[in-house]
This record gives sequence, structure tokens and C-alpha cells, in this order.
Amino acid sequence: FDHHLSVDGHVSCGSCHQPLAAFTTFEHDRSHGVNNTHTLRNAPGIFNMAWYKEFFQDGSAKSLHDVYRQHFTSPTEMGESMTRVIEKLRHEEYRVLFRDAFGDGKVTEERIYKALDQYVLSLVSAGSKYDKVKGGEAQFTAQEAAGYAVFQTKCATCHTEPLFTDFSYRNVGLEVDPFLKDYGRMLVTGNRADSLKFRVPSLRNAEFTSYYAHDGRLSFFRMMLQHYRFGVNGGPTLDPLLANGIPLTDTEEDQIVAFIRTLSDSAFLNNPEWKE
Repeated sequence: FDHHLSVDGHVSCGSCHQPLAAFTTFEHDRSHGVNNTHTLRNAPGIFNMAWYKEFFQDGSAKSLHDVYRQHFTSPTEMGESMTRVIEKLRHEEYRVLFRDAFGDGKVTEERIYKALDQYVLSLVSAGSKYDKVKGGEAQFTAQEAAGYAVFQTKCATCHTEPLFTDFSYRNVGLEVDPFLKDYGRMLVTGNRADSLKFRVPSLRNAEFTSYYAHDGRLSFFRMMLQHYRFGVNGGPTLDPLLANGIPLTDTEEDQIVAFIRTLSDSAFLNNPEWKE
């Protein structure tokens, strides 16, 4: 949460990954970086990271340490060099913390990443109503139960329980933004078959993670459902499961929304240990 670690002193990790929004950027399509820049994509939530093997929406990072390095150094995020970050962390207040954690006050890039690991990997969201139902501690309402049934039939292939993602990369029929020109996974693999594919996001805490889609073009969760009902665009890399969109009635849409709200983890969102 320390803004001073960015090149202009105004941006921290917490600027884009805000606890109140399940560590996404609250009600912004894309995040603000240093020097009035914007990121290419919508900031994803950073909970349950211990179960991920690849990171970023295109899978370009193979470890959390790669993620931290990019966030510190990207010109549209914190824009600083790791040499300068280390220098800034050599102030006495941080040296005391490093001494407590590592036995001496030496500040290194590897130790910075290990310290961040301890925080990021502690961000586990598993206390929602859904989790309580699965644990026999609560019951779904009739509307929620109906939504769960619809979800299992029409959504669960990609949004697999219990993390509500299968970690795959898919083209869900969103047209490429002519300004951003973001082709997703293809930019990593160089394979045209990966054009417009992005990682399937977790639906946990989705009630609080607006905006939606990889570039935040959809302001409300219902807009995402409306896209699947009426707005899927075809193309050579469109996921075959979406060839006909996802047929839903208005009633089924309401039921899914009710179920998605059971994935909200208020204890996680309001945990004072996660906040600045």
C-alpha cells in the first residue's frame, strides 16, 4: 500500500487491487498508473492465488515473482526500477521489518518478493454462503438453489467449483477494442489460434468486482449475462461452447444473479488484516 515505491509517488499495489473490491479496481474499467497512464486490462482479483500456476489474464507470468516485478517496473503501473525500489526500502522503518522477518535488515529483490508472497498467499476467500452450504452450515433459498441448478447446467464447465474457474483461456465472443488492440493469449504464444483468448475469471466475490471482462467494458454483472445471451460475436477462435451463446430466460438470469451473490465472502472483504 506504499505509494512511495512508484516512480511518481502516487501509485501502490493497493491502488489497483483494493480490498473493498476483492482486490480489483473498484468501479473502473482499467486501472490508473503513474504519470496519468492507464493499464491495458481490468485488474483481476488476487485471492486464492495459491492454486494458480500462471498469472495475468493472458498467462504471461509463470510465478508471482514475475507478477511483482512487472507491477513495480511497468510504465503504466508503478514505473520504477527494482534498483530504486530496493533503495527506497532501505529506510530504517523497513529495515526493522526486514530484520524481524529475515533475521537481518538486508533488503534484496528476492526478499521483497518473499515478503509479498506471505501477504498475497494469505488472501484466501472461502467463507461465502456457498461455502457454508457446502459445509452443512447454511441452506440456499429457493431462488439461490434454482440459480445453482442453472449455473451447473450452463456455466460450470468453465467456472469449475470450488474456485469457479478452470484456469483455461477462452474467446468468449467479445470484439477486439479498436483502440486497445488486445488479442490476449496470442500475444504470449504467437499462435493465431489463441487470438482473443483470456483466462476464465473466478466468479467468487463477483458481486463486488465491477467492471467486468478483460478490459472492463461491461459495467454490471448482468451486462455479462446479457452478452452471453444476445451479444456473442463469432470468429475462428470463438469457444465452441459459445457457438450459440448461452440461452437463458429472464427468470434464469435472475436466478443466476441470486446464486452468484452466495459467492460473496463478506468476512474476506472486511478483514482488517488485509487493509492499509
